[in-house]
Amino acid sequence: MAAVTNMTNLTAKPMRRIPYLEILRIIILIALGALFVLPFLWMVSTSFKETGQAYRFPPEFIPQPFTIKNYLNLWGGPIPFDRFYINTIIIVILSEIGTLTSCTLVAYSFARLKWWGRDVWFVVLLATMMLPFQVVMIPVYIIFRQLGWLDTLLPLVVPTFFGNPFYIFLLRQFFLGIPRDLEDAARVDGAGTFRILWQIFLPLSKPVLLTVAMFTFVGHWNDFLGPLLYLSSVDNMTISVGLAMFQGRGGSNWPALMSAATLATVPILIIFTLFQKYFVKGIVLTGMKG
Repeated sequence: MAAVTNMTNLTAKPMRRIPYLEILRIIILIALGALFVLPFLWMVSTSFKETGQAYRFPPEFIPQPFTIKNYLNLWGGPIPFDRFYINTIIIVILSEIGTLTSCTLVAYSFARLKWWGRDVWFVVLLATMMLPFQVVMIPVYIIFRQLGWLDTLLPLVVPTFFGNPFYIFLLRQFFLGIPRDLEDAARVDGAGTFRILWQIFLPLSKPVLLTVAMFTFVGHWNDFLGPLLYLSSVDNMTISVGLAMFQGRGGSNWPALMSAATLATVPILIIFTLFQKYFVKGIVLTGMKG
């Protein structure tokens, strides 16, 4: 009888402990997530309201009535928000091309090619990251004025074709993590430098390339100081400057302002939602080798 009891105790499954700490952690994360998402949801909700409903107390979260006239008024109105959107898209596309092209070539040179003074110039490159834009703002403005580029999109696009120190650093760190055996095997097969970069490094570097592309997109989409310095005509303005102009002229029309802010925010959320997996992976892998 005692043997049967012992066998029963051995075969009985142990009771699972309730993970109270894990449940508490999830609750805290949900609460913090709701705290950060609530302002965005309120912005979207207000963009579909009538002007009077935005000032009601207590506040009403659900628009009654639901209207899209605030979005329709942005297109073809006194403030050409549609033109701001097109200008920003042009700047972002050209900046993506310039940044990815220049930074990839420079980073590959620092990571794989051997040339005199390579490490010294890499230190100089890193040192430029410590230099605030406000320090060189006036000299750069004078250069663009001498070139006749003021009030054009060129000052916002052309510098991207000369590289960015931070993006070069990210790409170089990722390239250093790619095994040299792949490169040596390709050279044995007769592949040149650019073919190795195109057929080996770039396909393996999708996470970090998408990370750089996301940083570039967000940086130029939200850029306010650059367009404010170099652009003066309304037809050349971007979304960030256009929002400030819209706020100044729109007065107390909060639903109209919230609709403009929503249109300026949604593309960033879409890009980050689609590529967040590659974004996190690219950031993590860039620090594996130094």
